[in-house]
Amino acid sequence: MTKGALLAVPVGPDDHVRGAAEAPLTLVEYGDYQCPYCGEAYPIVEALLSTFGNDVRFIFRNFPLVDVHPHAESAAEIAEAAGLQGKFWQMHDALYENQDDLGDNALVRYAQEIGLDTRQVQTDLTSGRPRKRVEADFEGAIRSGANGTPTFFVNGTRYDGSWQLQPFEAFIASQLKR
Repeated sequence: MTKGALLAVPVGPDDHVRGAAEAPLTLVEYGDYQCPYCGEAYPIVEALLSTFGNDVRFIFRNFPLVDVHPHAESAAEIAEAAGLQGKFWQMHDALYENQDDLGDNALVRYAQEIGLDTRQVQTDLTSGRPRKRVEADFEGAIRSGANGTPTFFVNGTRYDGSWQLQPFEAFIASQLKR
């Protein structure tokens, strides 16, 4: 881990969280739904959560790199709109599991498939509330020193090691033994 690369925005009540609040290890990802590397990291994070159970809580924050991923912002916004209906993680999963199709029609289809009120989604998107959340996450990523996706923080410190399954799993296990 890089000394001094700290999470600028502490985990709080507005974050999207998987796992127990009292978990001894918190993993924060700044990710982009269209990023192929984030797509590769998605099943790895799922495997880590399965392996470590209640010892790890996972927080996902948006870091859409719109210069290289034209659908990343709209995907992040629909995930946040889904979150307003209590279905952030269902949309998060749908977006990564269908990463090759993130066009507007596909996003509407995913919203329908996970049971969102699509009129409410449109109202929320028009209001700008999801966009403000994405912008806040993006700003937090920049303040935290993230310069690409995915960027992971483990207990508040940026993790610069390999996020492939075996080395990442070994690192997390070593942190849990501390």
